[in-house]
Amino acid sequence: MPPVLILLTFLLPLGAGAEKIIGGHEVTPYSRPYMAHVTSLRDNGGNTTCGGFLVQNNFVLTAAHCRGSKMTVVLGAHNIKKHEKTQQVIPVEKAIPHPDYNSKVFYNDIMLLKGDSGGPLVCNKVAAGIVSYGKGDGSPPRVYTRVSSFLSWIKKTMKRS
Repeated sequence: MPPVLILLTFLLPLGAGAEKIIGGHEVTPYSRPYMAHVTSLRDNGGNTTCGGFLVQNNFVLTAAHCRGSKMTVVLGAHNIKKHEKTQQVIPVEKAIPHPDYNSKVFYNDIMLLKGDSGGPLVCNKVAAGIVSYGKGDGSPPRVYTRVSSFLSWIKKTMKRS
């Protein structure tokens, strides 16, 4: 099963059938240590969850639409619904959305998170995209943000932060 399908389970709202991957199979436990589970508090008081992945030891790449207050990143999880000894829950020090992010049309929907130290589309073992938006029913997303288009911004931002 492609790693992107595993990431999609993190991007769906709770109760949307994200606990099952149709036609897929479970990966070897802890074989994707770079995967991150991002949670944040929304203005309306609800929580949102997104996927992301570690791009450096203190930076997670995710989608800008995942931004909220009291953000945390969980690393080292195999089953996010269970407390596992390998899990690290890290508060986000700083959320850095792309400066040209447009929340109305999801342009430049990419963000770096820096815990006190969000779901890739992986092609040939390279992070090619971040899920930007899609259907909430568990079907594959329709739109990805192309990571390679933002490499200079990612590198420049990580150096400054």
